[in-house]
Parts: sequence; C-alpha cells; structure tokens
Amino acid sequence: MQKILVSSCLLGENVRYDGKQITSLSPLLQHWQDQQRVIRFCPEVAGGLSVPRSPAERQENGEIITLLGVNVTAAFQRGAQQALQLCLQHDIRFAVLKESSPSCGSQNIYDGSFKNKKISGQGLTTQLLQQHHIEVFSEFTLNKLAERLA
Repeated sequence: MQKILVSSCLLGENVRYDGKQITSLSPLLQHWQDQQRVIRFCPEVAGGLSVPRSPAERQENGEIITLLGVNVTAAFQRGAQQALQLCLQHDIRFAVLKESSPSCGSQNIYDGSFKNKKISGQGLTTQLLQQHHIEVFSEFTLNKLAERLA
C-alpha cells in the first residue's frame, strides 16, 4: 500500500510557528490514517526550528527570513532534505503538505513582506520533493490525491 507523507500540523501536532493546531478534519486524511498509509513529518521542526518561533517568509531571492530578520534558510533546507530522505526510504510518491507555508506551499506562499499577502509559488520542501518526482498536494487538493491513489 502506497504511503503518504503528511504535514504534521494537518494531523493536529503543535508544530506550527505559532504553536497552534490547524488539524484538517478531512475524512480522506482520516481514512488514510486508518489504513496506516500516513507518515507524519514537519520539515521546519526536523530542520531544527523551535515551537513557537518567529514567522518566516520566503523572499524574492529564495532565502527564508523571519519577521525578526533572522535568515533561517539553512534550517528549511535541512528539513526539506530530511523529508526527501524519508520519502526515498519509504518509497513515498505522494505528499500532503500545508498550503502557503515557506516549506510546504504547493500553489502559493506568502510574498515575503509579512503583510499577509500570498503569491503563486512553492515552499522549499515542495520544490525538492517535486524535483524527485514526488507529487505534492495540499489540504485543499485531497480529492486529486484520492483520484491518483484509486
């Protein structure tokens, strides 16, 4: 049975920058968990970032900077590499990652201005996984993943 890498925050773990939960109530995610397909992972925490932490956004130059001006690109890169290694280890071809995140966004990310503006773009983990032919979905495109798994 095909395993699925899933952002830990979507499964109720307190790993978000603000320490809050954003659990997805999707019956599909619950079904996949019941089937024991889900492998939980947070690239930001795996990369060494704390909870809570200062919000971070991807800049035009590709670097990820916190609201406090700290460059956390290396931590995001470490987390992305760990996500890739986990996928390779478990032969994972599909991931469900948190939309808009500088790590996990698949369709959009915040624009780097810290003004709550989103732009078309991808997070570092999503980019790396897709470069290795791992399909990335978000909490908003679970039905598309269900079709791929059928």
